[in-house]
Amino acid sequence: MGSSLRAVFTHCLLFLAVSPVRGSNICTSRGASTCMQCLAVHPSCAWCSQQDFGPKEASTSRCDLKDNLLKAGCASKELEFPVSSLEVQENRTLSTKATSGMDVTQIQPQRLHLKLRPDDPKKFTVKVRQVEDYPVDLYYLMDLSNSMKDDLNRLRSLGDELARTMGLITSNLRMGFGAFVDKTVSPYMFLTPEEALKNPCNEMSTFCLPQFGFKHVLMLTDQVSRFTEEVKKQEVSRNRDSPEGGFDAIIQAIVCKEKVGWRHDASHLLVFTTDATTHTALDGRLAGIVLPNDGHCHLNADNLYDKTNTLDYPSLALLTQKLSENNINLIFAVTKHVVPLYQNYSKLMPGTVVGMLSDDSGNVIELIQEAYTKIRSKVELEVSDLPEDLSLSFSATCLNGEFIPGVRSCSGLAIGDTVSFSVEVQAHGCPKDKHRTFTLKPIGFKDALEITVDFQCECSCQAQAEPGSTFCSQGNGTYECGTCKCHVGRLGPRCECSEMDYVTSDQNCSRELNVPPCSGKGDCICGQCSCHRSDYGKIYGQYCQCNDFICPLYKGKLCAGNGVCDCGQCNCNSGWTGDNCNCSTNTADCMSDLKLLCSGRGHCICGVCDCTQPGAYGSKCERCPTCPDVCTFKKECVECKRRQLYEDNSCNIMCSDGMELVDLLIFHKNAVNCTYKDENDCVVHFQYYEDVSSKSILSIIKEAECPKGPDTLVVLMSVMGAILLLGLGALLVWKLLITIHDRREFTKFEEERARAKWEAGNNPLYKGATSVFTNVTYGGNAQ
Repeated sequence: MGSSLRAVFTHCLLFLAVSPVRGSNICTSRGASTCMQCLAVHPSCAWCSQQDFGPKEASTSRCDLKDNLLKAGCASKELEFPVSSLEVQENRTLSTKATSGMDVTQIQPQRLHLKLRPDDPKKFTVKVRQVEDYPVDLYYLMDLSNSMKDDLNRLRSLGDELARTMGLITSNLRMGFGAFVDKTVSPYMFLTPEEALKNPCNEMSTFCLPQFGFKHVLMLTDQVSRFTEEVKKQEVSRNRDSPEGGFDAIIQAIVCKEKVGWRHDASHLLVFTTDATTHTALDGRLAGIVLPNDGHCHLNADNLYDKTNTLDYPSLALLTQKLSENNINLIFAVTKHVVPLYQNYSKLMPGTVVGMLSDDSGNVIELIQEAYTKIRSKVELEVSDLPEDLSLSFSATCLNGEFIPGVRSCSGLAIGDTVSFSVEVQAHGCPKDKHRTFTLKPIGFKDALEITVDFQCECSCQAQAEPGSTFCSQGNGTYECGTCKCHVGRLGPRCECSEMDYVTSDQNCSRELNVPPCSGKGDCICGQCSCHRSDYGKIYGQYCQCNDFICPLYKGKLCAGNGVCDCGQCNCNSGWTGDNCNCSTNTADCMSDLKLLCSGRGHCICGVCDCTQPGAYGSKCERCPTCPDVCTFKKECVECKRRQLYEDNSCNIMCSDGMELVDLLIFHKNAVNCTYKDENDCVVHFQYYEDVSSKSILSIIKEAECPKGPDTLVVLMSVMGAILLLGLGALLVWKLLITIHDRREFTKFEEERARAKWEAGNNPLYKGATSVFTNVTYGGNAQ
């Protein structure tokens, strides 16, 4: 169970990865091999039917995005790229007032022609206006069972007043009358005693008319006096059970248009009055009636419903359908104890309203007037004959331009108000019948918008198919939309191989030894790999070794939705980087109010500031109690600009401020005046402020205050003089030292001479050159 759940989860993630989000290419991921398959993938997909089309990249194919195909060399005239379109075929202006003899227009436009490509929606606007003094047909359908006797007596005196009241709404009124009781078969009527068939009220010692189902009494007429006359002629009857056969009467009053006299250009009001519940579909089984109501008119020559004992009661769905088809608004005027029941019916039947009738129908005029006002105060669109492959979504613009998404009705309107509805039509498939029509109209209106839809599912190049084309290996296939559909038994892109020649060659279809042919993801056909299709994306490459769905996911999206998966690697779109393309290179979110990246206190990494300055914090490192002031921040920018002589753009990253050179700083409100010394000991003055458009400006004084440089000649002469003086000084010192030394030596000599004990003629140190001595043995003198 665990592995199954993991497999489902993985499948879901991969499905999301190849969905049509920004940066992905769903067209190539589905491996469409024919033009029709390609168009069904996504509305952004196009097919190239050019015969010599050869994609330069393995990741592209004949089915790709339109721009990719054009870049790959496909001629625009060879592209199959149908788009949804809208054509207004009839667009009469809305009427303001109903005028006799002129057609009244209450909906605009009247006819549209749509060409829809599946999943490529198209929008249009519908305007609706309730015109003034619109004709009204009012048919009064009354329950004439015995319990409504007091109501009948009261209605006899209300005919003229009802006409006068409705005359305040319209000057063109017609009124008609009909009555009903119930089916004339057991268990709905009295069969015994025999007198009950002629007088059901016999046991109460009063007279009643024989029971009847429905009878049409008075055709719609503008002679109000006839309405009063016919009502005065009516008598009540009596049935056996509590519910009545009112739904039988309603369906006949709706569909018998010629006998009742419903006009085409009029509002149709059907007033249904009763004090009892009513039978619905399948209740006829109690009397053995099993045939469902057919919704057709069955009034005989006497204007009596002659199928009352043959057809079952109609269903709510049938009533709703017939009310819509004939543009009839049904008013349930019922007594208090059955109001909840008919309110529930009304919720299931659009265009119907419910009013509470007094016990004797004395308030029926006010009830009809309020119900009609309520009907005219609301406009609700209904759809007829909508094909299954189409879906509609609505938004309404009601009173005072109030926009309400997701609804198709407006209420609280007055006569003459105009409302509009935005309608989006989308095709979800390709039906067999490519030409369909449906209608859109306000409930209870005769006017309708007719919409014709052509489904754009086929490729125009299919009409030019060439069976047995020489392009497909001398007639071994049908050439259609740039590709070959091979005959049975033939294989290959151009049907160049037969099934007999099918050979799996490890040498041609395997890139390495001991590796399955085509990487196990394709079939080796005619020595070439034909890659399998995958629900997750496209498998491609010479050996089917690549795909576009096995790449890193970020938040459930392939390549974070910001790149294209190419053979397991994410190729990021411009503005994104990282292994899974989740890192934005856009630094706009890192720019502080001072137009500094991360306020100059950090680095912008993936669109988020990483504060590196100690003490800095905040989303843009804008808070830092211990950081330098604005002057210190701007000093680096100013110095960079000064060094580049205001011409190089290399400082733009550091300086996003506006820059202007001035001779003198001008006072600006909230401006910051700054001063610093550069490396040449020059004093630079600049000013930082924001102008009226909140644009940051740096004003810099052109010339810095620099100290004057030394005189070269003076410095040279000074140096030479100093050297000379130092030399003379050194000689004088040397001379002085020699003199002192000589004097000291002379003085010492004089002192030594003074102390000598000898003279110059008798020098005790002198020794002569000869010696005299005496020889004892020899007596003479010897020398």
